[in-house]
Amino acid sequence: MTANQTYRAAVVVAPGKLSMIDRLIEEPGFGQVRIRVEACGVCHSDSATVARAPANPEHGLTPGHEVVGRIEAVGNGVEGWHVGQRVGVGFLAGEDRTCPSCRQGDVVNCQSPVITGMTTNGGYAESMLAEARGLVRVPDELDAAEAAPLLCAGLTTFNALRNANARAGDVVVVHGLGGLGHLAVQFARKMGFHTVAIARGADKAELAAQLGAHRYIDSESEDAVGVLRSLGGAKVVLATAPTGAGMSSLVPGLAARGQLIVVAVPGDPLSLTATDLVFGARAVVGALTGTVYDNEQTLAFANLQDIRPLIETFPLEQAQVAYDRMMRADVRFRAVLVMPAYDGPSAA
Repeated sequence: MTANQTYRAAVVVAPGKLSMIDRLIEEPGFGQVRIRVEACGVCHSDSATVARAPANPEHGLTPGHEVVGRIEAVGNGVEGWHVGQRVGVGFLAGEDRTCPSCRQGDVVNCQSPVITGMTTNGGYAESMLAEARGLVRVPDELDAAEAAPLLCAGLTTFNALRNANARAGDVVVVHGLGGLGHLAVQFARKMGFHTVAIARGADKAELAAQLGAHRYIDSESEDAVGVLRSLGGAKVVLATAPTGAGMSSLVPGLAARGQLIVVAVPGDPLSLTATDLVFGARAVVGALTGTVYDNEQTLAFANLQDIRPLIETFPLEQAQVAYDRMMRADVRFRAVLVMPAYDGPSAA
């Protein structure tokens, strides 16, 4: 078996454990393409695959749903895509087109979606197969390692903000300054919102300002709700920090008809009082992700406005290290695996 017949991939061999293997290169099936991966982000959602025991230990699944690379083979039935084209693959990589949500045009909430790295092999690998209907065009100006997190963390925050009930000039709060929050602050500022960042600790004030926040609130030393009320209330609080108690505490700081938009999934429940919702007609809503077109608009907006994630890169062989550090929140702020095909800055 020659080197060009195989590729390297990280697979789940036990709960929380990845192993590197050589896998035979596959030809794309009907409606599929094969991608030579350049970079793949390491997202907390990958734990849904990595933390579970593999269904078939002999054929472990490859995680990763923030994938950037180039098409190297095109299957039958594929139109509009060609070999050498730069593409990305995000969390939602295909829909069933038959469930009630799909039939109503809401493919984001498809009941039987193709989920990259969860229902099919993902991007912790040098090569992967992808459904052509799930491909995202990636601007040539974007570095592969910087573009990768935009396909999930970027899309999630960008889409939630632009679909919110806020207009330019309104007070928009980003709760948390982690992997999601540090992108959300940049998007909010570039969208023209009065951007407020909330996190724990005075040491994050400088970072918040660098990212574009007009005001930073240290939740450990300030009354966040009081500050928000002094600003007239927040039209939107985008909850990116995974703490149900922290999210819930900010609802009284919403303006009339304001929204708490939840994009992080905390381990503890949200606790709300009906009074805070009824008086002021406030709302709590969730936001998941977006369509492939939404993803292309995310990349285009980030490219236009010079919005970039803060990343640490790791060679593919260090997938376990990158995953473990991400799970410990020991990465500032997004971990990205880079492959031998990657031609950008050197990996860490």
